[in-house]
Amino acid sequence: MLRSMYSGISGMKNFQTKLDVIGNNIANVNTYGFKKGRTTFSDMMSQTIQGAKGNDGVLGGVNPKQVGLGATLSTIDTISTQGSIQSTNRPLDLAISGSGYFTLMNGANTYYTRAGNFYLDSEGQLVNSSGLVVKQEGNNDPIEIPSNAQSFSIDSAGVVSFVDSEGILQEAGTLEISTFANPDGLEKFGDNLFTVSQNSGNPTAATAGNEGAGKLMAGALEMSNVDLSEEFTEMIVAQRGFQANTRIISTSDEILQELVNLKR
Repeated sequence: MLRSMYSGISGMKNFQTKLDVIGNNIANVNTYGFKKGRTTFSDMMSQTIQGAKGNDGVLGGVNPKQVGLGATLSTIDTISTQGSIQSTNRPLDLAISGSGYFTLMNGANTYYTRAGNFYLDSEGQLVNSSGLVVKQEGNNDPIEIPSNAQSFSIDSAGVVSFVDSEGILQEAGTLEISTFANPDGLEKFGDNLFTVSQNSGNPTAATAGNEGAGKLMAGALEMSNVDLSEEFTEMIVAQRGFQANTRIISTSDEILQELVNLKR
C-alpha cells in the first residue's frame, strides 16, 4: 500500500519533467535551428518477494515474484533531425541541408549552432545575432567583407565572395562546418548555441558538402524541428499520466484512512 503511494509520487515527478520539456519545445517552435527534446522513463528497482525456481525433476519451474517501486527519469534526449528550410532571400541567411554546425568564436571559446541568421558588424566581419564571429575554415581569422564592396555572395560550399570597389571578384574566406560523431551528445548553451560535451566527441572541421557535412543554402534558414501536433499529443499523454498517478496517491490515502478507522 505504501509502496503504491511512493510509486505514484515518482510518476508525478517524471510527468512534471516531461511537461517541462514539452513546454520548452512549444516555446521554441519558431526558434531558428532549435532541436527539440524528448523525455524517456525507466522502471526503478523491484522488490523481490520470492525468487525464481528451476525445474527440479519433480515440480516445474516457478517465476519470480517482484513488486516494482515506481519509475525514474531515464533520458532527456536532444533530437537532431533536420528542420524544415524556409526561404528568406536574404543573402546573409544560411541553412545547412544535412549534417553539421556553423562554428562560432568568442575569443578562445568555440560554439556551434544551426541558426544561420548572420550579420555584418561595423568592421565588416560576419557575426551571429549575439556578435560571435563566424569561424573561417583552416584558421581563426574572421570572414570580412569590405564596406566598399559592390556586392557579395555565399555559395553552397560556404565560399564567401565579393566584388571589390574596382569590380574585381575576391574571396573573403570559407565558412567552417563542424561535424560530430554523436551530435545528440552536444550540450545546449542557450542563445541557439551548443558546446562540446564528453559524449559528443571532438568536432571534425570541414567545408560544406565535404567529409559528411551538409551543403549550404543561401537566402534560407532552418526552422525548429518541433512538430506542434506531436507536442500537444504528448502533452495530453503527460497530463493524463500525471492525473492517473495522483489517483494512485489518493486511493492509497483512502486505504490508510480505513486502517486508521479500524480502532475507534
